[in-house]
Amino acid sequence: MSPILEVSGLSKRFGKVVTAEAVSFTVEQGTALGIVGPNGAGKSTLLSLITGVLPVDAGTIRFRGADITKQRPAVRTRNGIARTFQIPRPFVDMTVFENVYVGSAFGASAHGQAGYAAAARALDVTGLAHLSDKPAGSLRLLDRKRLELARALATDPQLILLDEIAGGLTEKELPPLVELIRSLRDSGVTVIWIEHIVHALTAVVDQLMCLALGQVLAIGDPQEVMRSQAVIDVYLGSTFDLGGEAS
Repeated sequence: MSPILEVSGLSKRFGKVVTAEAVSFTVEQGTALGIVGPNGAGKSTLLSLITGVLPVDAGTIRFRGADITKQRPAVRTRNGIARTFQIPRPFVDMTVFENVYVGSAFGASAHGQAGYAAAARALDVTGLAHLSDKPAGSLRLLDRKRLELARALATDPQLILLDEIAGGLTEKELPPLVELIRSLRDSGVTVIWIEHIVHALTAVVDQLMCLALGQVLAIGDPQEVMRSQAVIDVYLGSTFDLGGEAS
């Protein structure tokens, strides 16, 4: 395997607030990286830097070997980077299919039949095909999460960034979502997944990274990272859901 994403010395601050400080890591093609950290650790900011929504102050981002540090967000999307957001915001008056078609048409510039086919594939993968004609505003939370994922998949990504996609779901709703994300990784899509529900992450990811105060506190084997004394110290009294695992 070769790195699909290489982040080196990435830094970002807002005034005196540091949200990323010399962050460096690599993600191999077809693997999954989980990211954990307390609120304010810089997790979502990191995704915004990778997608280009926020400009970096220092450091470089390389995707498939090319330097994309100054590349526009739309170009990064067309080149294979997609993202979901923690709170799904579908176009509530449009159908599920129309929402996903927006992803293929505007994210991947796949219009007409090509866009329709991409949208249909994304709906099949996420198990939403039977809801294609439903108004997006009528969906329950789990299906809104799936719709958020389907819109991202409609851009035909090689790397997908998931921002707390399991947030708000019940324990009963988690397994099908976890299985869906695992199937994406197994199909060759590289995944970076931010999540507070650690047992969901560890069921899927190949490595785990802990951020604290914008810095990489630990990265490596998921179980070893969660056993790290530094990580334990950071999360004392946190709301992390370890699913019964020792902390």
